[in-house]
Amino acid sequence: MLGAIILLLLIGIIMVFSASYIWAEYKYDDAYFYVKRQLLFIGAGVVAMVFIMRIPYTLFKKYANLILVLCFLLLLVVLIPGIGITRGGAQSWIGVGAFSIQPSEFMKLGLIIFLAVYLSSNQKHMMSFTKGFFPSLILVFTAFGLIMLQPDLGTGVVLVLTCIVMIYASGARLSHFFGLGIVGVIGFLFLIISAPYRISRITAFINPWQDPLGDGFQIIQSLYAIGPGGLLGVGLGQSLQKYFYLPEPQTDFIFSILGEELGFIGGTFVLLLFAILFWRGIKVTLQAPDMFGTFLALGIVSMLTLQVMINISVVIGLIPVTGITLPFLSYGGSSLTLTLCSVGILLNISRYTKI
Repeated sequence: MLGAIILLLLIGIIMVFSASYIWAEYKYDDAYFYVKRQLLFIGAGVVAMVFIMRIPYTLFKKYANLILVLCFLLLLVVLIPGIGITRGGAQSWIGVGAFSIQPSEFMKLGLIIFLAVYLSSNQKHMMSFTKGFFPSLILVFTAFGLIMLQPDLGTGVVLVLTCIVMIYASGARLSHFFGLGIVGVIGFLFLIISAPYRISRITAFINPWQDPLGDGFQIIQSLYAIGPGGLLGVGLGQSLQKYFYLPEPQTDFIFSILGEELGFIGGTFVLLLFAILFWRGIKVTLQAPDMFGTFLALGIVSMLTLQVMINISVVIGLIPVTGITLPFLSYGGSSLTLTLCSVGILLNISRYTKI
């Protein structure tokens, strides 16, 4: 597991520089601006990961309530005018000096920890709608609602789907999920109708060439990047789409640049590393020494898996653009740091298993 993470981080550093140096020279007159900050984020994340690896994961069970309360407070603070920073139409960041933090990323991990405690303590009630299933969803959709006030649909979807996987694994009835699915579809339709830009994203997904310079621009440029990559790619550093075609290619669409420069083989190698990481994560989940460890590991593995699936599905045009980073590879502070912290917890759980 650790070897796959190290390789993904190294590939991420290379691709962040390759994808960003043109933008960095244009915006900051420093070709190494993004990669220097990425190295700083990775350094902080790795230190945190190593530290957390040495903390018994059972300690998180003791402080789960406090962690969740702090996460909710951050979600409320980011909505305060003058404190929350708006980027790309979403007020999702809090400025901390020259850097910023994204509270929704903290909420994903905080809610996984709390839900792992709840499910491990109430597993016998999970087949009951009123005693187990519904109470477990109250906090999930409260957090989702606060995230949608920013709004940040991509992060909200990852959070909800991760929690649903955990609740399903706890033994909840399929009939309850069927009812939840109907409510979810109605709610999702309401979210789309309530915001015109989401409707335009859906239409752009169906036919991006209908508005090639507007809502369909990103996905078209992403496909223009991946298509010419072929089997072996055009060569490292030789991407054309990073020349101001793909906006901010070092973040959500970094896999597009990777596919263009390293081709099908490079993209497949990265997916193989993710597959190794997820396979090892599932083994940790199955062999965790207690139910809290099982649900905690499952939540972390599900969160990472869903984020990878959604990001790459967006990049290759399978689903509408959602604004989700690719774990370990995309440029970013809160997302990368919290991902490494999550992996630190997973590695600590693995120390108590037989694998």
